[in-house]
Amino acid sequence: MGLKRVNGIELHIEDRGTGTPIVFVHELGGDNRSWRGQLDVLSQHYRCIAYSARGYLPSDVPEEEDAYGWQMAVDDLAGVLDVLELDKVFLVGLSMGAYTALMETMQQPERVLGLVFASGGTGANPDTREKFIADALALADQILETGSLDLPGFLEGPSRVQLQNKNKPAWQEFAGHFKQHSVLGTAMTLRHVQASRPSLCIFEDELAALSVPTLLLAGDEDEHVLDINLWLKRIMPYAALSVFAKSGHLINLEEPVAFNAQVKDFLADVEAGQWARRDPRSQVAPEV
Repeated sequence: MGLKRVNGIELHIEDRGTGTPIVFVHELGGDNRSWRGQLDVLSQHYRCIAYSARGYLPSDVPEEEDAYGWQMAVDDLAGVLDVLELDKVFLVGLSMGAYTALMETMQQPERVLGLVFASGGTGANPDTREKFIADALALADQILETGSLDLPGFLEGPSRVQLQNKNKPAWQEFAGHFKQHSVLGTAMTLRHVQASRPSLCIFEDELAALSVPTLLLAGDEDEHVLDINLWLKRIMPYAALSVFAKSGHLINLEEPVAFNAQVKDFLADVEAGQWARRDPRSQVAPEV
């Protein structure tokens, strides 16, 4: 589809297939291309839309710092729905994109048929939150000072080595795409989206009241998100949690067949009206 005007900037949008729409929202290290393994399969039965966020080429890269922010990212997602005239959609987000998709779901639940929240929750844990913020700001400073996205510590971090070990060509493609990103856009996203977004923990009441069907997906070696996803499962009555064995952060790239199968089953259950609220009898007080 190419570029569309959204909230005063141009966003690159890929639009494939027909049927019930699914909008895919990428992570910090990705862009719309990160979802090709999903679009190739799911666009056979659904209308699949993936876009590159502001700051991610070929979308616009604003120079002003106040043009970035976590709420702006949510507004851009809503703007994509508006410009494509989509009343009700499924949302699939990974990591940063999962946060954006969850916020959109809480702010406009009437527009969301169902949410896939994949590898989300980094920075939400109160015990590690300050370090997460400090690391994000330090990485942004490093990128701006060096003018480079050659970041081995990021591309080969503890939750990304799994992709490198499972499928080296896929990891090399991911790394190559990341290095094509805008230095400025990446740094501004780190500063004003990643480091500035509120912890999910402050939204406990809103999350507990959310009735939108939700599928939580996480890798069992993605240490930064496991605890928060267990917490989300416990407090969100319409959420289910599935954990991918021997997997890290990039689960849609690491295990595309299994990822696609779980998403397809979720979509089918929701469309068939078979996604029910958790039976209150299954909930017990946590052990001390």
